[in-house]
Amino acid sequence: MPNRMILIAVALLLSIAMGLRQSLGLFLQPLTRDLSLEVADFTIAIAVQNVAWGLLQPVAGGLAARLGFRWLMTAGAGCYIAGLLVLATAQGMIGVTVGAGVLIGAALACTASAMGLAVAARAVPARIRSTVLGLVTAAGSLGSVIAAPLGQILSDDHGWRAGVWGFVALACVMLPAAWLAGRIDKVPLPPREAGAAADDTARVALRAAFTNGSFLIMAGAYFVCGMQLVFLTTHLPSYLTLCGMDPMLSAKALAVIAAFNVAGSLFFGWAGGRWSKQGLLGGLYITRSLVLAIYFAAPPTPAGTLVFAACMGFLWLGVGPLISGAVVEMFGLRWQAMIQGVAFMSHQLGSFLGALGPGLLFDLMGNYDLTWKLGVGLGLVAGTLQMIFAAPKPPSRLEPRLSAG
Repeated sequence: MPNRMILIAVALLLSIAMGLRQSLGLFLQPLTRDLSLEVADFTIAIAVQNVAWGLLQPVAGGLAARLGFRWLMTAGAGCYIAGLLVLATAQGMIGVTVGAGVLIGAALACTASAMGLAVAARAVPARIRSTVLGLVTAAGSLGSVIAAPLGQILSDDHGWRAGVWGFVALACVMLPAAWLAGRIDKVPLPPREAGAAADDTARVALRAAFTNGSFLIMAGAYFVCGMQLVFLTTHLPSYLTLCGMDPMLSAKALAVIAAFNVAGSLFFGWAGGRWSKQGLLGGLYITRSLVLAIYFAAPPTPAGTLVFAACMGFLWLGVGPLISGAVVEMFGLRWQAMIQGVAFMSHQLGSFLGALGPGLLFDLMGNYDLTWKLGVGLGLVAGTLQMIFAAPKPPSRLEPRLSAG
């Protein structure tokens, strides 16, 4: 029962953290009009958020191993609230960048996917871990179902600042959720799954990661994953507009992606408990790249776009439980949050390139043709390498490899 409460709490924490983050775009138009900012100014703040999140994720993971998850996640929840407060009272670019960018980015490093999945991995035995990671990831994709309508209703009726204040109220739920999830600190690590001696340091753990070929391939492929996905979330609406599609089609497509995220997370969480997680990652990246190629090779249609969104949604968040589970298999549980944070930092750097690069190429060429072809090509290469160098699925009783590293 205690471990069940930990899982519920961490799923709630992850759901709110990701739901609020994914719904900030609701305030783009009213905020920029009210503060006399350019749309690019708001996107710069979101870019800062992604970079801060990625760079601080390994640091947060290391601190969790040393100081405990409860302290770190509770501080992250407080930082999230502070970021929203700064945003709600912002009077210009500095307030928006500090609130929505720096503070929320730092908070996500302590409360979002890498930290949440590290807690969930410790709370359950190895035989059901992959399935549980899929369940927690699926729950994390549901936060926007509450956050987005709340923010939109308040913003429409009382202005964008009221919408952000509504987010502040919702973020306060993160504090007790983080505190309850922090009970994981009292759960002892299984000796055969700890993956490190008691006196091993973060430096030893990082050296093991950076000298592990399978991990480096996985982190590199994760970079391409981030680049592909953020290209879609940032530039798909623009692409559909250029093709003369109904502006509502992009909103429908993003909603379909979110719905199929749940199915993909559950499926790949289940599959990761039965087959090689790294092999599944390779197959996922290759399939996703082929779906991209088929869709962008011909002019879009409304029905084709929604089918494409469903396929991409299914192949979207399933990466999370596979990466998390693979890190545990390679290095054990003790430094999982930090090593997974290193892989996630690679993902976020790819996300930054996926947002910025297509914009630069579009300004240069006037279309997205080269962008999607590069994305498909890199995805096929990353997926193929991931499958070739995938570590075999270990036996049911894990043999940690960190100390040997």
